[in-house]
Amino acid sequence: MIVRVDALDEVLDEVQDEVRVDVAEVPFSRRGSWLNVSTVVGPHTSARHLHLVSHRHGMHAAAEIVLFDDAGRELAPVVAATPSRLRAQGAPGQRAPGWFEVAFEDAESLRVRGHGAHVELRGGSSSDEYAPHAFTDPATGAVLLADDRIGARLRITPLEGTALRLADRGGRPVVTPEVVTPEGGASTGGAEGGTPEGRTSESRTSEDGWEIAIEEIGSAKAAYRATDSFPDVAEHVRREFAAYVDAIAPWRSPETPAATLAAYVLWSATVAPSGMIRREAVLMSKHWMDRVWSWDHCFNALALAPGLPDEALDAFEMPFDHQDELGALPDLVGHAIVSFACVKPPVHGWAFARLARLLPDLDRPALERVTEELARLTDFWLTHRRAPGHALPYYQQGNDSGWDNSTMFLRETVIEAPDLAAYLVLQLDTLGQLADRLGDRVTERLDTRRGDSWRKQRDELAAALVDQLWDGERFVARGVTDREPDGQKSLLGLMPLVAAEFLPRDVVDALIARVPDYLTAVGPATEELHSPHYRADGYWRGPVWGPSTVLLEDGLRRAGAAELADQVSARFRATCERSGFAENFDATTGAGLRDRAYTWTASSYLMLAREHVARAAG
Repeated sequence: MIVRVDALDEVLDEVQDEVRVDVAEVPFSRRGSWLNVSTVVGPHTSARHLHLVSHRHGMHAAAEIVLFDDAGRELAPVVAATPSRLRAQGAPGQRAPGWFEVAFEDAESLRVRGHGAHVELRGGSSSDEYAPHAFTDPATGAVLLADDRIGARLRITPLEGTALRLADRGGRPVVTPEVVTPEGGASTGGAEGGTPEGRTSESRTSEDGWEIAIEEIGSAKAAYRATDSFPDVAEHVRREFAAYVDAIAPWRSPETPAATLAAYVLWSATVAPSGMIRREAVLMSKHWMDRVWSWDHCFNALALAPGLPDEALDAFEMPFDHQDELGALPDLVGHAIVSFACVKPPVHGWAFARLARLLPDLDRPALERVTEELARLTDFWLTHRRAPGHALPYYQQGNDSGWDNSTMFLRETVIEAPDLAAYLVLQLDTLGQLADRLGDRVTERLDTRRGDSWRKQRDELAAALVDQLWDGERFVARGVTDREPDGQKSLLGLMPLVAAEFLPRDVVDALIARVPDYLTAVGPATEELHSPHYRADGYWRGPVWGPSTVLLEDGLRRAGAAELADQVSARFRATCERSGFAENFDATTGAGLRDRAYTWTASSYLMLAREHVARAAG
């Protein structure tokens, strides 16, 4: 395991103005790349050494970077990182360990430089059926790691020195590469973009210093030639990220101390279009949750607006690229997968209504496109997920709700759930607003859908929600077949607060009164703490999550409970400031749980912090 450093300035003393990134928690990467550098190599699995990890075909550790002392012993490095560079070196007291630094030159290329002969880059092992095949390419002289697991090749080109060792994962050496010049001579590339005549790899070798480029390539690519020095590469990245964080969090201050790191979590988890990802997308994480789920993306879109309106709209629209003929969205989209094994809750109308307020300049074609997409999604739920003669739609399983193992699904999994109806009430309201904004005729498919039609459906569904799922004290779920109610103690039963303006006041007041039963110092727990089913690390049976917090906080404000909403916001923000941006948090200790660099958690923080700052400013 890497040695974690508190005094990072000792390692990165050249960059005093950048946020520090703990790579044991947050992968080191950059916008657009499908690669990262991290010790996390699988679900809940960390390695002793840093790895270059690919996410094109799931999470795969493609290469390992190993430090040695001068006696040949492997070292646990001290690692420090900022958005622009990562540095690893031997811990104080270790013998002649050397060091190396990494910077992303672009989305597909990294520069790595180091000092000392005791660094080894390991590829695959012949004992592993799916390991990379390592060889020297005769055309360029570079070493290639052809890796079926990532669906690409890694190419390693030396730029300075030969002190770096290349080996397969078993430690067996690979031939040291040379770059073949067009004239047939050997060179090491050089940072000047070419090699003066007669300067071979031997004449440019430094006994201690070395630098390489690592590229992710397809079938072939022209030989690598560096055009910028390592410091220039890092500086370009620093400026790019600074512009990004200035765009999405210009309001940040010492009172919102986690805003810059939250922005980095989003920026570094963003990938370029590739495979099934047809537009730039923010993955949920560049750990093992390296896909886009069809409700998570809504929160990321809201965090990106209004500073990056085009990116925000792309983030919202991405799953709609795969909307099926019935109007359903996939459960998830990854580089090599689109899954309809389940769906996700229709929070999209709620999200787009907020997004439209943040992006007032959306043009008519965009509004028409989203209107049709939301109409088709709504038709899916109200046509294909409503039992004959029933007024309310149903989930087929917990995963459909996004609250995979919520206790609301304990007795029965096929249920008419209160949150689902509430989200659709808001979606119908959003469609009514869009119809009013666009006029009577939107598209041929929707030419009979006017604002009043959508609002009529909205009011009927809201009435059915109260009539069939309100038991006088709380909302319950009902089995679709046996109609039996289930009054478990999941926070899911309070989610109808998000549609507070369409519910009777006495119902709203009763829901507000129940919120303190869930609210801890960390935020709103997803299961009451005294429930027999509560688990500290129980996924949706206890831990605090970003999206449920945002939805609850918004519902409380809609209901006029601003003071309680302020408490929900402040406690969750404080948790992120203490514990980072984990997938979820222990509801009593605040410790981060599961995937530790989750974008919708970072987005939830950015949304709540931005709105808090705006309220404070009046």
